[in-house]
Amino acid sequence: MSAPENSSGQITYGDFDRVDIRVGTIVEAEVFPEARKPAYKLRIDFGPEIGIKRSSAQITVHYTPETLVGRQVLAVVNFPPRQIGPVRSEVLTLGFEDENGAIVLASVTGPVPNGRKMM
Repeated sequence: MSAPENSSGQITYGDFDRVDIRVGTIVEAEVFPEARKPAYKLRIDFGPEIGIKRSSAQITVHYTPETLVGRQVLAVVNFPPRQIGPVRSEVLTLGFEDENGAIVLASVTGPVPNGRKMM
């Protein structure tokens, strides 16, 4: 899914504002053995308004399930769910590639209430 672009390749603030990025806390992380590439199955708590959502993430290089539980992460919560093997991924967990292509999670630097929207 790509955002509409104007002639200069830039998106408008309105385009960006439609992407609902929220903070949530990982409450469960486990190995996803059925995934084609190494990945984890995550359950992320986005607070009472959104609830707990599932995601899968290829973040096995820098993280273990034990180090993920309790970590706050950023995710897009308004994409349609996507079936990834036996897992229905309900949110897109955000991250960046490091110099070797492994994913480093996007996160906040201090505690934020679950479900808060990125502004």
